[in-house]
Amino acid sequence: MRAYRAVVAESPSRAERKEATRQRLLDATLKLIANRSLSSISLREVAREAGIVPTAFYRHFESIDALGVDLVDDSMRPLRQMIRDARRGVASHGDIIKGTVDILARQVRENPDQFRFLSRERYGGVRGVRRAIETELTLFTSELAVDLARLTAGFDWSSDDLEMTADLMVAAMLNAVLDLLEVDVRRDSAVPTILDRAERQLRLIALGMSQWRSKS
Repeated sequence: MRAYRAVVAESPSRAERKEATRQRLLDATLKLIANRSLSSISLREVAREAGIVPTAFYRHFESIDALGVDLVDDSMRPLRQMIRDARRGVASHGDIIKGTVDILARQVRENPDQFRFLSRERYGGVRGVRRAIETELTLFTSELAVDLARLTAGFDWSSDDLEMTADLMVAAMLNAVLDLLEVDVRRDSAVPTILDRAERQLRLIALGMSQWRSKS
C-alpha cells in the first residue's frame, strides 16, 4: 500500500499533464514557424509536431490564432519582469542600463525562436497576434514611463515627455534585438559591438533626460 501511495504521489497531476501538453504545443509551433509565418501553419501540423491528435488541440486553444496570442504572452512576460527588476535596482553592480542590456542579450541568446516570432509577427498576417504584441509593447513602455516619472520627480516632466522618452528607450532595445537576431549570439564577434551600441544609446537618452525641460 505504501509503495502504491508513493507512485500516486509522484505521478503528475491532471493540471500538470495539461500544462505539459500546452507547452509542447507552444514549442511545436515555434519549431514550425522558424522560417514561416504563423498564418501559414495548420492546426493539424501543430498537433502532429506536438504528438497529439488534432481534436486534443481544442482542449488547450480555440485556434492557432489563440495559441499565437498565448505565445506572445509567454515570450514577453518574463522579459518585462526581468527588465522591471533591473530598473528597480536588482541588476548586478547597480548599473540599471548595463543590467537591462545584459538581460536583453541573455534572453535573446536563450530564446531566439521566441524573439524571431515576435519580430516577424509584429507586422504579420494574424491580427490578434499583432494586437497582442502591440499591447505587450505598450505595457512595456507604460511601465518604463512610470519608473521614469519616479526618477525625474524633480524635473516636473509631463506625461507626454515621459512616454516619449520611454518610447525612445524601447525602440533602442527593439533595434538591438533585431540586430542580435541577425548574428550568432553565442559566437559572433559582432555581439559586443551591438550590445555596446545599445548601452550607449540608452545612456545618451538618459543624459538627455537630465537636460530636458517640459514645455510650460
